[in-house]
Amino acid sequence: MTAVSSTFAADLAALAWQVEAGADEAIGEAPVNRFEAAERPAKPPRPAPPPAEARVATPESEAEAAAEDARAIAAGCADLAALRAAIAAYEGCPLKAASKSTVFADGNPAARVMIVGEAPGRDEDMAGLPFVGRSGRLLDRMFATIGLSRQAEEPGQALYITNVLPWRPPENRDPAGAESAMMMPFLFRHIELAAPEVIVVMGNPAARTVLGTTTGITRLRGQWAEWRGRPVLPMLHPAYLLRNGIAKREAWADLLALRVWLDGNGHG
Repeated sequence: MTAVSSTFAADLAALAWQVEAGADEAIGEAPVNRFEAAERPAKPPRPAPPPAEARVATPESEAEAAAEDARAIAAGCADLAALRAAIAAYEGCPLKAASKSTVFADGNPAARVMIVGEAPGRDEDMAGLPFVGRSGRLLDRMFATIGLSRQAEEPGQALYITNVLPWRPPENRDPAGAESAMMMPFLFRHIELAAPEVIVVMGNPAARTVLGTTTGITRLRGQWAEWRGRPVLPMLHPAYLLRNGIAKREAWADLLALRVWLDGNGHG
């Protein structure tokens, strides 16, 4: 007898014993639902994406939305008065809530030279004007040496001054990248409307925003650049000069370079 026939005989004997014991159906230890096995439900459809208002916002998406909103608002400003009002009414930048004043600009809007700083400090926030503290007094003395003043009525002798941010960052810290990006459309529209002949950017935040560079201001200063066809002169910020007096010689060289440019391009 082969192994297969031996197994068959054993199985047959086991089945006969079960029949004698009264078993009339072959069942397993667990019940089987034959209807469920035959009719499997269809795969459920993928849920639809949540509506825009229900999606979770990220800091990056919120910053981009605020910047897009700022671009639209700034583009709609036809003059400096409209731009000033639009910035004062803008609620997209959290810095506004902690500031006393919206610092827009100072000086003569018709000036040949426009100065762009970084952000108001405590004194500027209190006064509502840019560069009015120790840094501002030093700035006034610096530009007076080459015949320029924010009080001058004649455009060839005047200065027009603003900042990247119109509101004071806490503890006078440097503007964050997202804050500068958010307010950049307002600054660029400000430059377009004032239409200066030359722009002076003072300090790292101003240089990064206007020129889109990551080079530090100590290496960048004194090297002429351009913003949309307008000449730009990067300079050390007066606050830096107050801390590093030896750097005033570089600032003096940059002032002389600015004076030479103005004299060589008329209206001197």
